[in-house]
Amino acid sequence: MYTMSREQWWDFASEGTRTGKLATVRANGAPHVAPIWFLLNEQDGYDEIIFNTGAETVKGKALRRDPRFSLCVDDDTPPFSYVVFQAEAVLSEDLDESLLWATRLAARYMGEERAEAYGKRNAVPGEYLVRGRITKVLAQGDIAD
Repeated sequence: MYTMSREQWWDFASEGTRTGKLATVRANGAPHVAPIWFLLNEQDGYDEIIFNTGAETVKGKALRRDPRFSLCVDDDTPPFSYVVFQAEAVLSEDLDESLLWATRLAARYMGEERAEAYGKRNAVPGEYLVRGRITKVLAQGDIAD
């Protein structure tokens, strides 16, 4: 087992179509976890997690109420590795910015040939672009070695 460097966890989390498991807290204090498509981005000297969610989803409401969230990305095959991010969200309803990122997200998860269609589907009124500034990272590789 080893602790991943920034370069290692960045590459690990960005590999292929790994989804993230987003953890937020409901208004009644209950935990909520949901799988999401995400991208990592470096912005003005800090790292961020970018994804879309509906404003009226459990995720959207939770992030509007409390911008803190965690995101887990893992490899469920031996020898097993994972990254857990803590971050603080900034929510945007800017449709131009949303279209740019929704298209990039779609390219990662659906392929370049379908990216434009999925980007347009997800960059609409009622959808948030979430930019989560990463505040803490726990990243372990080859846990079973």
